Amino acid sequence: MKIFMKILGIAILIAIGVGFYFRLNDDVLTGDRIIGIAVLTSAFILMPVFLYVRWKGKRLKDYTLSEENLKKMRDKGID
Repeated sequence: MKIFMKILGIAILIAIGVGFYFRLNDDVLTGDRIIGIAVLTSAFILMPVFLYVRWKGKRLKDYTLSEENLKKMRDKGID
């Protein structure tokens, strides 16, 4: 999954670069479409995959300020 994310991220960066290349060569509509598709892909495909990979196997309880976690922080001297 991490390899998929790297390949997709590089492909998105290349697509954005190609889109700007088209914009510079007087094909603004095609350049805008390529850039738009790359941005949408990064927002709706890359971001959810990234969040899934980063949060897999973690518990939200470890990162919330519950009474138990506050007590642990007080015991360790963290204020």
